Amino acid sequence: MAPLLAGCSEPIAAGAAAPAEPEVGTLTVRPQARALIRELPGRIAPTRVSEVRARVSGIIVERLFQQGTEVKAGDPLYRIDPKPFEVELQASEAALGKAVAALDLATQHARRIAMLTSQRAAPEAENEKAVGAQRQAEAEVGSRKADVARARLNLDYATIRAPISGVVGAALVSEGALVVENDTTSLATIQQLDPIYADFTQSVAEMNKLRRKFDNGDLDRISPDAAKVRLVLDDGTVYPISGRLLFSEAKVDAFTGQVTLRGQFANPKRELLPGMYVRVLIEQGIDSDAIAVPQQAIQRDAGGGSEVYVVKDDGRVAAQPVRTGAIQDGLWLISEGLKEGDRVIIDGFQKFVPGDKVRPKSWADADASAGAQPAAQAVPASR
Repeated sequence: MAPLLAGCSEPIAAGAAAPAEPEVGTLTVRPQARALIRELPGRIAPTRVSEVRARVSGIIVERLFQQGTEVKAGDPLYRIDPKPFEVELQASEAALGKAVAALDLATQHARRIAMLTSQRAAPEAENEKAVGAQRQAEAEVGSRKADVARARLNLDYATIRAPISGVVGAALVSEGALVVENDTTSLATIQQLDPIYADFTQSVAEMNKLRRKFDNGDLDRISPDAAKVRLVLDDGTVYPISGRLLFSEAKVDAFTGQVTLRGQFANPKRELLPGMYVRVLIEQGIDSDAIAVPQQAIQRDAGGGSEVYVVKDDGRVAAQPVRTGAIQDGLWLISEGLKEGDRVIIDGFQKFVPGDKVRPKSWADADASAGAQPAAQAVPASR
């Protein structure tokens, strides 16, 4: 039996062929201009906040708004009992009528005295006295007109109106409450939510590093008018509407060493609410010859450093240490270690070890510039 088994094994050994070179997916590195995007923590803030206060004293008799709804500037919110102000207006109008009647009488008297004086039938002193009385009556009419205007203004203030357009919050007083003129207690708060602000911070060390890159020519500046800001919500979704950068604060916080920046966003559906935590993606510069590779191309060496596998000209695999920057759109930005024309292995890691000869094939899920790989398609490295 043993010779038979030995004879059967000989043809198999003789017919065995050398193993074929494994096929791996590669991407040819090509530098291209990319915006440097920084992700920073931020909070949503309203563009305007107004506290509604009473401008006259009185008893609230009616609330005219629904809490949490949109209001326009000038919309009535509360009504103070108007009767005292109506009585005051009537009294002021009556006093004005009396002053007007006194002015008419003083004017007629001054006209008669002036005629008599011109005929030398009355002394000049009487004429001066009549002119003075007429002017006093004119001043009294002006004073009473001011009283009428004040009374009408107070009557108008009895209807408390929205100072700005926005979303009104909770009603802080109810019918029957006494409100006092110029009191610090607010009756409600209105917040303007469209557009809305996103306030975020960046360390001064990062800003100085960015400035040095601009000075060295490593990065090109983005025009302030062209700088776009995007938001990532707390659930990881990207807010669909881009914003614009408004300003960078001109001082550094002494306690945190950070500078505050502000972006403005349209908020038509009121998805962004004051106090929400967001992550802000801001374009801070342009790298004119950036090199990027998909996330799964980056491996870790024994020391925890980053490396990629490249296919050399002889078709053999070599480990290439690299220095990585930020992740952008599912791609690692490479600051050191790769150059134009390098063939980086993207998949098929389980088929080789460094030094093996492989058969490279263009990676089907990326274009020649490594710029079309969306983050949703990135897969973790297999080793």
